[in-house]
Amino acid sequence: MKNSKLTAGLQRFSIFIVLLVMFVACSLLSPYFLTPNNLMNVARQLCVGILLAYAEMILIVSGFLDLSIGSVLALSGVLAVSTYKSTHVMVLALLVAFLVGIVCNMVNAVFVAQFDVPAFIATLGMQQVARGIALYYTGGANILQLGKFVQLGQGMVGPFPVPVLIVLLITVIVWYLFNHTRYGRSLYAIGGNRKAAEASGINTKKSIFISYAIVGVLAGLAGAIFMARNNSGIPNGAVGYEMTGLTAAIVGGTSFSGGVGTVMGTVAGAFIIGFLENIMNLIGVNSYIQSIIEGAIIVLAVAFDIRSKSRKQTKQIMAVKDEAPKA
Repeated sequence: MKNSKLTAGLQRFSIFIVLLVMFVACSLLSPYFLTPNNLMNVARQLCVGILLAYAEMILIVSGFLDLSIGSVLALSGVLAVSTYKSTHVMVLALLVAFLVGIVCNMVNAVFVAQFDVPAFIATLGMQQVARGIALYYTGGANILQLGKFVQLGQGMVGPFPVPVLIVLLITVIVWYLFNHTRYGRSLYAIGGNRKAAEASGINTKKSIFISYAIVGVLAGLAGAIFMARNNSGIPNGAVGYEMTGLTAAIVGGTSFSGGVGTVMGTVAGAFIIGFLENIMNLIGVNSYIQSIIEGAIIVLAVAFDIRSKSRKQTKQIMAVKDEAPKA
């Protein structure tokens, strides 16, 4: 009994143990890792990735995904920047970013929920469409001289970076949605078994639309922060960022087959990836090698998830056989 409880505890907190080991290893590999400036830069850089990780987690838990989020981020960001330059009203610029993100993801939701198009295909198409619109709108050129808009990505409130405070607020909201709302519980049910969820009275189509709307808001916010941090509207920016979100969510314990995932696990996954990228930069690992390592991490994480779920199902089957009455 004690061994089983210990094993369960280790499995539950394994991602945080890995994060701690990663932190200690990074501090030993480079004397610059623990410097305040480096840790502050890591925190700033992780903000966009964490927002995207939350977005992917919401969808993966319910059995879907979004390959368009990097392009939607870019489109939302450049339109937000353009709006701010025209009006100098930050709230209006953010509303435009949110609206663009929501509209793009409502298109995704229509294809996924109404026409049963696989999320992979629907969002892959939107990836091309959103990127194309961003490039067409700007003529492929960056939008410069953002003025006070940069405060969204570079500003400080006392000792705390503005984007870090924003992500902390979003973390609380997403955690509450997953743990204290009917909508959050419905995501786990849909991801576990969509037909069973529908049979139990859950409106799966409504949940899918809500999920993609939330993802749109997160993509829009990430786009605004990304552009502010880079001090320019970059239509060709954030290429491949959908993989950043997917990697953080999966490494953080979100099951690619749906039904499993936690907010804090996703945060831990994002920090593990962030620390890994940072230490590779500090010790001078070639950028191409970094891409190879990150790609390998995705494959290994998914393989581990599939193997763990297969073992769990095998144990459940064996337990049922053992409890079945013998002839």
